[in-house]
Amino acid sequence: MKDDNCIFCLIANGQIPSNTVYEDGDFRVILDISPAAKGHMLILPKEHYANIFELPEETAKKVLPLAKKLAAAVKEAMNADGVNIVQNNGTAAGQTVPHFHLHIIPRKEGDNAMPLWTPGESVPEEQAQIAEKISKLMK
Repeated sequence: MKDDNCIFCLIANGQIPSNTVYEDGDFRVILDISPAAKGHMLILPKEHYANIFELPEETAKKVLPLAKKLAAAVKEAMNADGVNIVQNNGTAAGQTVPHFHLHIIPRKEGDNAMPLWTPGESVPEEQAQIAEKISKLMK
């Protein structure tokens, strides 16, 4: 299913021009027009899924191997020191377009291209309770 009101659906399906670096039957990979760093790419499924929770298993199985290949290519092409692979779900997590997408961002030492979080403190008892809640939901 495609969403005619979704900008990423329109880009992924070639209705809006983009700087495409890779395309197959399931995905279009483009350079981000507001990059965190030069070479910042987005993996866009051609079908519309608002977030990771809607992404079918079959599509999900294809995303990480593609991200791995793209990360290696952009690391070499941009002479990067590292690569971030980022995926946000929901506005609270920084998702600005409600269409599943994966960011591949080449990084250089000291570039400050991506904000990092300040490590918080953890309380062992609280960590144990959280782990138990999540584990129960995984069964």
